[in-house]
Amino acid sequence: MTIIDSQVHAYEANTPKRPWHIVPNWPDHATGDEMVTAMNEVGVDGAILVSPYSMYRYDGSYAVDVQRAHSGRMAIVKPVDPDDRNVADVIADWKKTPGTVGIRIMLTREDQRDPNDPGLDRILREAVRHDFPVNILCWDNLDAGIALIDRHPDVRFILDHLGIMQLPQQPAPLDPWADLPKVLKLAERKNVVIKVSGACTLSRQPYPFPDIWDPLARVFDVWGFDRCLWGTDWTRAITIVNYEQAVECFRTTSRISEAERAMLMGGACAKAYGWSPTKS
Repeated sequence: MTIIDSQVHAYEANTPKRPWHIVPNWPDHATGDEMVTAMNEVGVDGAILVSPYSMYRYDGSYAVDVQRAHSGRMAIVKPVDPDDRNVADVIADWKKTPGTVGIRIMLTREDQRDPNDPGLDRILREAVRHDFPVNILCWDNLDAGIALIDRHPDVRFILDHLGIMQLPQQPAPLDPWADLPKVLKLAERKNVVIKVSGACTLSRQPYPFPDIWDPLARVFDVWGFDRCLWGTDWTRAITIVNYEQAVECFRTTSRISEAERAMLMGGACAKAYGWSPTKS
């Protein structure tokens, strides 16, 4: 099967040339070359590189550099700014950039943005115009995300990180799946697919994280494997899981069939983004 990681974050070291906005508890660098090396070591064929908002905010230039260097292995997504009155031009330019497959909006509680913000409406209109799927991060603010999705039924949404808050700590909170009923209800909206990314961080047990499979089974049952996109969320999850573990716990589990695994770990991602890796 072709394995596609639906979310990785590559970035270079924090320097005055390309300074980070904040300094998260991540490795000092996780360059595109290092990301591809890690993928090669565990047999991951391709990945969707999501420009890291924590570091680069709305600047996707490093993602563009990585995609240019690894064009057969990486497709790219970047966040876009609802406060930018010229965001339509930004999205149009992004669409023309080789390797782009989508855009991202941030709607967490921390961002304090009303789901009725006209800037979000501008972005979503342009996403439809340019046939871009929209990644949405609303993991501690799911009601706001659902309200936005319901107001834009013509937009193709990709729900980041299961729609569930994922903290970079272990053990996870006592009830890390508290929002699961809302996530299952959201599956009724047929214009949404869901990233099963960073799922290992929701475990309260060590690798191979056996306690994630019962709640994930409910996700798979309601959403269907053709709407579930596996991803590691490397490197944000580094304090809990290394890249090999994040791949192997899905590749080797007996909880899904081979056909389901092929769809979850690549097929659904290729369908959602209209992109597949090519061998060099």
